[in-house]
Amino acid sequence: MHKLIKELIRLYLAPGAAIDGLAQRIDGSAVDAVDLAGADGAVRAIVIPFRKMRSGDEAAHWTLLCDVANALQSELDLPAPAVSVSGTDGYGLWLSLANPVAPALAQEFVALLRQAYFSDVKVALDAASTLVALPPCLNPESGKWAAFIHPGMGASFADESGLEMAPPLSGQVAFLEGLHSIDAAQFDAALAVLRQKQSPAPAAPARSTPAAPGAPADLLLKDATLEDIVAFLHAKNIEPTFRHLLR
Repeated sequence: MHKLIKELIRLYLAPGAAIDGLAQRIDGSAVDAVDLAGADGAVRAIVIPFRKMRSGDEAAHWTLLCDVANALQSELDLPAPAVSVSGTDGYGLWLSLANPVAPALAQEFVALLRQAYFSDVKVALDAASTLVALPPCLNPESGKWAAFIHPGMGASFADESGLEMAPPLSGQVAFLEGLHSIDAAQFDAALAVLRQKQSPAPAAPARSTPAAPGAPADLLLKDATLEDIVAFLHAKNIEPTFRHLLR
């Protein structure tokens, strides 16, 4: 089994979730959405889309994603999420849950996040759906690739949110292997904080749970330089090729 598939299973697939076809999606020969639900219907991933906005600022959706991603870490004490480009019109934040939750609870979490941090943005009712385009994969509408990206490169995809070529698998692994899942205590504490934000009734503050050891700090606070990203991959003994990432 390819290491990338192992990382996708480690972070996002619930026990009993179907993994058939993952290899075909990675090589572009299959484009069907992936069902993240396990045998009992619970999910281990929450995917929040940030689509291009109808405003004068072409990068507004990227700026908003950064604000939300930083709030997840600094205000809700959650591990850093993964970031992806959709292959069509925007980005995605990928939150990994150590313990599967019911889709309704995942949707409540997204709804509360929206109310707290991006209330002016419309989020589809299926934002926490179990059917998702799990990167890396070819988007059949645009002909471009959805992929996980180094967050420091996110602004460069504000105009075109996809890759012309399939991303190097070693790079995809490198972007995922340092990430950590949200444990049950962290999720419950964050949910309590978000519920409190919507309730006028006083409540005891949630206990802060330390970030997982080794989690990247301030992941999305600023853009990284190309040298930063190359150094990141070199530290993992990966020789990067960015011709298809840079315009």
